Amino acid sequence: MAAVNPGVYKDILRVRQAYPFDVACLLMRFFGSMLNIGVVTMMTLSGYSFFAAGLVSSTIALSIFVVGPRVSKRIDERGQTAVVPKAAAVALTGLVILLAVVLAHGPVWPLFVGAVLVGFYPSPQAMARARWTYLIRSGRLGSHAPELRTMFSYESVLDDMAFIFSPSISIALAASVHPVAGMVAGGVAFVTGCLLLTLARSTAPQPGWSEGASVEEEAGALSEVEDAQLAASGDAPERSRRRSLFRTSSVVRVLFFIYLFMGSFLGLFDTATVSLAEDLHSPNVASVVLVMQGVMSMVAGFAFGMVRLRQPLAKQLAVAATLVGCAFATMFLIDSAVSLALVGLAGAATYAPLLIVANTVCEKAVPEERLTEAITWLGAGYTCGAAVGPSLGGAVIDALGTLASFDVGAVLALGMPLTALGCYRLVKRNLRQGYTMVEKRALK
Repeated sequence: MAAVNPGVYKDILRVRQAYPFDVACLLMRFFGSMLNIGVVTMMTLSGYSFFAAGLVSSTIALSIFVVGPRVSKRIDERGQTAVVPKAAAVALTGLVILLAVVLAHGPVWPLFVGAVLVGFYPSPQAMARARWTYLIRSGRLGSHAPELRTMFSYESVLDDMAFIFSPSISIALAASVHPVAGMVAGGVAFVTGCLLLTLARSTAPQPGWSEGASVEEEAGALSEVEDAQLAASGDAPERSRRRSLFRTSSVVRVLFFIYLFMGSFLGLFDTATVSLAEDLHSPNVASVVLVMQGVMSMVAGFAFGMVRLRQPLAKQLAVAATLVGCAFATMFLIDSAVSLALVGLAGAATYAPLLIVANTVCEKAVPEERLTEAITWLGAGYTCGAAVGPSLGGAVIDALGTLASFDVGAVLALGMPLTALGCYRLVKRNLRQGYTMVEKRALK
């Protein structure tokens, strides 16, 4: 049923040309992971209300949800080197507006302008995975290429590293140096990462590339396939005006909603954790539990990368989503710090494997040259849920108390397995088509 190979990560570490873009994307991840909590901390320490800080933070999340996939779509069409500097400049302008208004303790409304512009932030998680997929699938690494699944495991560990450390760094700098210090540090990391990524041109995916064919040949072939598909649906736009993957790929839509539920109950869980810590008069409980979750997720993702499962990807997705949903559905049992830690650790142990499987499913369901947009849609689903979950949790906490918010989170968690199981046949059918397309291309 499964095989374990502890040495799989050696192939990843041998790919030295990946070091520059992985370091660049890790720095950019630090900025993205501290955005929500960093803005809230910066504003509240500067005298703004929690309500205003929450609205600005939610505006950033909503902007990333709306704008992010469109930025990634443009990146797939024109290339990372051409688009990332422009998108980063817009996002950085938004950050400068936020910092300037907070430093001057100005009115709230300009903060929303800055928050919208920050949403142009290009997704480093998607771009790193797209570069790895390009290196592996295009044959540039030859017979020493690592497996895609190993790559997704490795990248999930980097995601968790940013998730664990960047919010803590942001809060510590804001509290000990200056309210804006955390976000300034994040902005410096973001700019540095963008520069490094832009300079690493040799590993950037070529627009229109695909496995088993030259760029020119595959661009023409894909145009014919897509034109035929669009003609059948009554549309015939040029290649540069292709429709969004959210509209054309049922698998991307399924994954989006799985991530939407995940973002909502995890966001609610974090909010309720802070509230429970306050109820217990032990504020350190929240930070300890959240750090323990991050470490557990990182370890689980690293270990999962060494396991080779032989089950079909659609089944792996359904099982992984069910495990995560059922693990966090036990939130209704939380009534103490101990039960909080147990539920958090149980859920974190299943979280990273789901991300790895979901990214692999995504890669198998869309054309290789559109992977950046596809993965960004997954992140957009999570961001959308993360914007709704804390707000819902806060409302329930104010009205009914902390324990009631965990009950609501448990219900939201069940939405994930219900979505995955209900759409199992749909995912399986579309993945089968995806494998056929890849095999045909490889034979050319």
